[in-house]
Amino acid sequence: MNYSYIIIDDNQEGVLKTKGIADSFSELTFVASANNYTDGLNLILEHTPLIVFLEIDPDNTASNLSLALINELHRYLKVIPKIIITTSNKDLAFHAIKYEVFDYFIKPLLRIDLVKLILKLNKSKVESEVDLNEPIIFDEKPTFLPQPQTINHGQSLTLCIKSYGDYRYIDATDICYLRADNNSTDIYLNNGEMITAFKTLKHFEGALSYPFIRIHNSYIVNRNYISRIHSGNALCYIKNSTEKLPFSKSYKINIDLIISEFASGNYLEI
Repeated sequence: MNYSYIIIDDNQEGVLKTKGIADSFSELTFVASANNYTDGLNLILEHTPLIVFLEIDPDNTASNLSLALINELHRYLKVIPKIIITTSNKDLAFHAIKYEVFDYFIKPLLRIDLVKLILKLNKSKVESEVDLNEPIIFDEKPTFLPQPQTINHGQSLTLCIKSYGDYRYIDATDICYLRADNNSTDIYLNNGEMITAFKTLKHFEGALSYPFIRIHNSYIVNRNYISRIHSGNALCYIKNSTEKLPFSKSYKINIDLIISEFASGNYLEI
């Protein structure tokens, strides 16, 4: 998934710093930048980017940069870009929420900020394409049935693998990882068992959310079963087994997020 973006910041150094970090992500495509309200508005209307990085507390008040730019966009566009606030002012976050901005980053931006941003964008795109509550019409072929998630009621997601009248129920928390096998997917459980579902890995990527995360064209892993990540060899190790899953360069951003999440928990690095 690729996302075009525009940077609007009265400080040119701020523009260059944001672009410098964004340039390291193949998913982000730079379109243009502006240093004031009028130029920024015109660029958005001309190029209709998917993302706008916006400073709302400018050093140069003559630039007129503020959240009012979002209101102006609603006058002209049916679909508003994802607005990402980038500012040094922490006090405007609550005000920005009222404008339904997509994210709010405190300068200086960090690489992990954009890692999380891209994952949120990908998740938002998948959720807009996949409705787990939509009725599914089944044929006589083996079928994977995603059940509605009820995590608000303390229940985990249950998967039903249906094959010609045979219903096999799996608790998602028991899944260590999933591996693509042509047009089917092999599901590996924590008890060592493997079950085949006749749906593609792409289907599961859309149906499963956290803690499942794709790390390779052929693999989705349950983050809770990762015991080791070896960046040099591009391998993830699975707990209580000898399994080692490769991760590819195109999904390295997901590996970075896993490492970041481990570090933000009850964590001690030795």
